[in-house]
Amino acid sequence: MRTKSLLGCIIASPIALFIATLIVPNVWIEGGTSAYVKTLIFAGIVLGLINFFIKPIIKLITFPLKYLTLGLIGLIINIVIIWVIDLLFPSLHIQGLLSLFLVSIIVWFVNLFIPKKKKEPKMEPIE
Repeated sequence: MRTKSLLGCIIASPIALFIATLIVPNVWIEGGTSAYVKTLIFAGIVLGLINFFIKPIIKLITFPLKYLTLGLIGLIINIVIIWVIDLLFPSLHIQGLLSLFLVSIIVWFVNLFIPKKKKEPKMEPIE
């Protein structure tokens, strides 16, 4: 089984937020350059930690709903996580449901490129 690496999640999330602030019209970070960079880094780190630790638990709990909704619940989970990040960081502004949707799509797309950690095969002694 291959899982995401923690470092990959922490690095990919600020990149995804940076791309979202450039592409999505109703997403911005207020403040000067230093405030922009601080908010981008800290919000990205928190997003990466949530994606690594909390999101798998939420996906496990909502597993039956995934089949009932044909996978739509995964998109809703992503939107809610982005909304929580927006609430936690007051200088980050994501206005509107369409903007939340677009940011979650960007975060999902960037997370596709996170390096996967391979499970090491067990070595057995030769007799």
